[in-house]
Amino acid sequence: MQRCKRRDFVEQAFHLLFMLSAFIGVLSVITIGFFLVTESIDAVEYAGMSNIVFGLEWLPPALFGIAPMIVGSLVSTAVAVVIGVPIGILTAVFLAEIAPKALVNVLRPAIELLAGIPSVVYGFFGLVVIVPLIEQVFNVPSGSTILAGSIVLAIMILPTVIVVSETSLRAVPKTYKEGALALGASKIYTIFNVLLPAARSGVLTGVILGIARAVGETMAIIMVMGNAPAMPGSILEPARSLTANIALEMSYATGIHSSALYATGVVLLLFVMMLNGLLMYINRERVK
Repeated sequence: MQRCKRRDFVEQAFHLLFMLSAFIGVLSVITIGFFLVTESIDAVEYAGMSNIVFGLEWLPPALFGIAPMIVGSLVSTAVAVVIGVPIGILTAVFLAEIAPKALVNVLRPAIELLAGIPSVVYGFFGLVVIVPLIEQVFNVPSGSTILAGSIVLAIMILPTVIVVSETSLRAVPKTYKEGALALGASKIYTIFNVLLPAARSGVLTGVILGIARAVGETMAIIMVMGNAPAMPGSILEPARSLTANIALEMSYATGIHSSALYATGVVLLLFVMMLNGLLMYINRERVK
């Protein structure tokens, strides 16, 4: 009897611990959002939210348009996804279904090591290797362009996409693969028409997490993308991302200028919320 009471007490204690952890997580998000919105009110009252979001000129303390930074963030992230996601998914397929175990034991730690490399190291790599390469290949005056930032971001999102996708592929019941092969399907057909669709939810989760990292990256982007606060005309022109805008100017910003940078943070937070909402919608559609 005493043992049962003790077990019930432990169960209740862990339930409370789990609930407290979830509450702290939700409260943290609400607190951050409230703080950003509160600090951005002065800039919104001064310039108007529409002028901030859709304005084409960033010239504090008079003009606070962040549309060029929004475009820079979206375009660099989109190009990074186009480059990095196919490579990541194909690498995950190779590790999960094709590569021999000995090779997997070598490649997986190397890929996981990529996730632990500081972003400033990626920035140095881009500055020394990618930027000069773009100058030579495309014959542009400066290789510090959106394309350089996108390539660096593509490399940075690879570990997330690969690890999550590989885990999802390995979680697919073996009966799916065995059944397809027993019906005469080839191994490649089985991978792309049976296993990947079955693991779609996890693969999409990895892609969304990779996109979230690309959107939020700062240091590497500052080092390789040129940081020009103007609307880019192509991916071979310099640009500034939202995160770079905050990091570059927050140290000396005051008054309305500082408030406008907090408004930039609000836009970033909305982007992340939209990504999470997209993931939830995709997973819900998958369940249906």
